[in-house]
Amino acid sequence: MYTSVRDVVIIGSGPAGWTAATYAARAGLAPLVITGVEQPGGALTTTTEVENFPGFPAGVAGPTLMADMQAQAVRFGAEVEFDQVASVELTGDLKTIVPEYGDEPIRARTVIVSTGSEYLHLGAPGEERLGGRGVSYCATCDGAFFSGSTVVVVGGGDSACEEALFLTRFADQVILVHRRTELRASKVMAERVLANRKIRPMLEHQVTDICGQDKVAGVVCTPATGPDVLVPAQGVFIAIGSSPRTSLFAGQAALDRAGHLRVEHPSTRLLDASGTRTLPGVFAAGDVVDPVYRQAIVAAGEGAKAALDAQGYLDEISGT
Repeated sequence: MYTSVRDVVIIGSGPAGWTAATYAARAGLAPLVITGVEQPGGALTTTTEVENFPGFPAGVAGPTLMADMQAQAVRFGAEVEFDQVASVELTGDLKTIVPEYGDEPIRARTVIVSTGSEYLHLGAPGEERLGGRGVSYCATCDGAFFSGSTVVVVGGGDSACEEALFLTRFADQVILVHRRTELRASKVMAERVLANRKIRPMLEHQVTDICGQDKVAGVVCTPATGPDVLVPAQGVFIAIGSSPRTSLFAGQAALDRAGHLRVEHPSTRLLDASGTRTLPGVFAAGDVVDPVYRQAIVAAGEGAKAALDAQGYLDEISGT
């Protein structure tokens, strides 16, 4: 049962949410974390191995890292509710959070938003089944696992080109598959890709199947004209974009062109829909505000900032 008014409610889990919860709990604020039900713990729960998070020299499984971060927050007094938020009201001294399955609305003096983002999927057969077994959405996270391999990158924008270039550090060959006649990336980025001898563009092709039993063995590419092509590969990196989870805050908070929440930098204070004022007591952290880095360690750092900002706000309104 919820108390009548919470000092801190955190919407969303993942590195940002759990770090914010740990910081807020250690400050004696007894935060409530509403995890979401679609993917509690965030995108790292679908990552088999994380090798670039500080403090784990041998690497750590993504689900294990998220479970440990949750346990750490709980140890200091955070409460966890495995529920989905149906609606929120972020204005006023007390914010209102309506859970999808809970019995009653929750009122809070501060809210930290850490709902993250989700990678756009191809929808090709084999994609979901081989997720974490050769199918990846993050070259920075998983590229080192494909040393000496042939990998496929799907996409034609700047992000896909950046992924392809990064993967040349490890893979022997990177095949960049794009459905259009030319890359959508900026001219400079496209020129770098086309000049790299390790990258082989396959334009006017679409990946229509990802093959393999227990791990990726290749992809089927369908051209604009002609027969399908089977491309042997050990990894597939899908880079067709991501979508921040911000629909819950439409009309109340400012969004950038890609739909990320906007904050008053360098703080984590969330801007209102006009983009000119902050929403008092509302903060945001992690991938939901980050169109650039999208790394777990960056999200964790922002989660710490959000908790400190929330603590400062509570001190301010209480006169301490």
